[in-house]
Amino acid sequence: QMELEALRSIYEGDLCFRELSPVSFQYRIGESGDPKAFLIEVSWPETYPQTAPVISMDAFFNNTISSAIKQSILDKLMVEVEANLGTAMTYTLFEYAKDNKEVFMENQPVNTVTSVSNSISIGTPGVPPSKKKEKKEQLSKTQKRKLADKTDNKGELPRGWNWVDVIK
Repeated sequence: QMELEALRSIYEGDLCFRELSPVSFQYRIGESGDPKAFLIEVSWPETYPQTAPVISMDAFFNNTISSAIKQSILDKLMVEVEANLGTAMTYTLFEYAKDNKEVFMENQPVNTVTSVSNSISIGTPGVPPSKKKEKKEQLSKTQKRKLADKTDNKGELPRGWNWVDVIK
């Protein structure tokens, strides 16, 4: 398979490229840590390149990208596929995605996911009142200080800190 050899030599040493199998490849568009980076997977059916490759964005890497954006990227890539049917096009698709990364991701909001989950964990307004133990907010400053003193430097409470003191 000529295209396989070509891909291996083109992307040799390219950390963004992964050969999952001789007919299945992943390419990360964007630097690691880039909130707009995404991963495309291209798999070749037996009749490729006469028929279209299977392009997927189901990788876990893409789980912060909205399905609408994934779909629009796949739609744009499929236009490119149509234009290249009958020729080896995996490299073309990866490069096309690289060149159009900004356009592809222009509607992807950045960092919304992290900020949302942070605000949830801070206030926990949704705790039902029945969970009395959780009501740590009611502690006075001195109680809080005592609690803080009980924890070791890693912020973990020592074993037995919450045992009931029976010996009083």
